[in-house]
Amino acid sequence: MLKIYGIKNCNSMKKAFDLLDQLGLKYEFHDYKKQAIDATTVKNWLDQAGAEVILNKKGTTWKKLSPEEQMQATSNEEQLVEALIQHTSMIKRPVLDTGKGLIVGFDENAYKALV
Repeated sequence: MLKIYGIKNCNSMKKAFDLLDQLGLKYEFHDYKKQAIDATTVKNWLDQAGAEVILNKKGTTWKKLSPEEQMQATSNEEQLVEALIQHTSMIKRPVLDTGKGLIVGFDENAYKALV
């Protein structure tokens, strides 16, 4: 089964839910604002997709960090995992775990290819 991670009230998430429903794909939703996210999951995402894909530098949360905080967060993987756990809004949304890999960010064509 697909597992989708994100925040319920996010426009990208709403698009993802709508398309998954439209395609008839069953999924489990993990709201990391309410349920948090664990270090192992974040580390797996970073290993599979890379920091440039997982870390959302366009969002307000990232931009609100001071340059020093940004440098510290990206200084090594351990620091980045910690920063993403503390500030889940810095994780690009949605993260869709297909069981065969990740689709990070809303990608209509990639979702349709799952059918």
